[in-house]
Amino acid sequence: MMEAVYLKALDLLQKAASPQGFLASVQPITNYHRVWARDGVICGLAALVSGETHLIKAFRNTLNTLAQHQHELGTIPSNVAIAEEGHEAVSYGGLAGRVDATTWFVIGVTQYALLTGDHAFYHEKKQAVQKALHVMEHWEFNHRHLMYVPLSGNWADEYITDGYVLYDQLLRIWALRGVQACDSSTQYADKINAITHQVLHNFTPGTVGEHYHERAYQEWEWQGYLPCTLNPAGYKNRFDAFAHALFLLLDLGSPDLQNALVGYMKEQAHKLPMKLLPAFWPPVTEGESDWQLLRNNCKYEFRNYPFEFHNGGSWPMVNGFYGMVLAQRGDLGAAEALQSALDAANARADFAFYENFNSQTEAPNGVPRCTWSAAASVLVHHYTHSTTRLFVADSL
Repeated sequence: MMEAVYLKALDLLQKAASPQGFLASVQPITNYHRVWARDGVICGLAALVSGETHLIKAFRNTLNTLAQHQHELGTIPSNVAIAEEGHEAVSYGGLAGRVDATTWFVIGVTQYALLTGDHAFYHEKKQAVQKALHVMEHWEFNHRHLMYVPLSGNWADEYITDGYVLYDQLLRIWALRGVQACDSSTQYADKINAITHQVLHNFTPGTVGEHYHERAYQEWEWQGYLPCTLNPAGYKNRFDAFAHALFLLLDLGSPDLQNALVGYMKEQAHKLPMKLLPAFWPPVTEGESDWQLLRNNCKYEFRNYPFEFHNGGSWPMVNGFYGMVLAQRGDLGAAEALQSALDAANARADFAFYENFNSQTEAPNGVPRCTWSAAASVLVHHYTHSTTRLFVADSL
């Protein structure tokens, strides 16, 4: 099964490799038949670990397309639509701008340069990278090193997270580590240390000293995982699987904290029928204070019913990063079990590579032939069965 899913995943990525870069899906669905920043970079990371020349070229094309449409202020497009006639439509977000499009772009440029050894590509994109880093400084607003993310401002665009979203801070650390590896400077090193300090100080238990929101920190109750976000009203204490995978991938926190987080993640995945982590947990349910916020945060139709989409649904893409963490930690038995569960999900309906699943009923949701679902199988396959790794450390 693993080998069959891996080959089908590579085939889907090949089919989605347009001259402008990776499409989010090969299905003729308007919003997905585009070059997306976060989807395209995640597909590109899979391309890099696969070593497939054609896919690596598609990743380069993805980054070129995004850089060509960078806003003059530094923002990277959420997506770029390429019409058959060659006309392009650029989106920086719908109801709100997408902060993570810009961080994923910097991650993509640096990972491409570091893993291919093509450092000339980094220097070709250096101005775009610096503009992207500059606009991130503005998104701090209070100049205290954490970016403030609007509601709908990242991949969980119909969920309830806003403010100092943990996921977005971790992407920024990863992006800056890559820049530091490509173009070392004390300025980048100091910024990495400052953001890392704020993340550890404000999102992990037992820290002493001034916090962003002292009352909220003192009232926050540790439940075995990190809160997904902090805003002026306090913490939203829900588990964010993607943020936790990034936190562990970046090797943040003490060994004891890391072991506790991995233990929680294993336990949570084991409880669910598909043996995959939910994107966020527990689900927001009707009657909770956040229900109306969730219910109203959709531009067209409501999709975040409990156990579906971001509201407790399981995403192969997110689980791909969790599988990478398990393999990186040397927990190969758990990594292989996760890969089996991930590949089984991607293989459903004749290798449909669905976007996400209801974590209770296992029913597929969202778009089929989703390229970042395919990328997840490729990433976990190589992390589990080879020594190929992405760059995540502070120094080479």
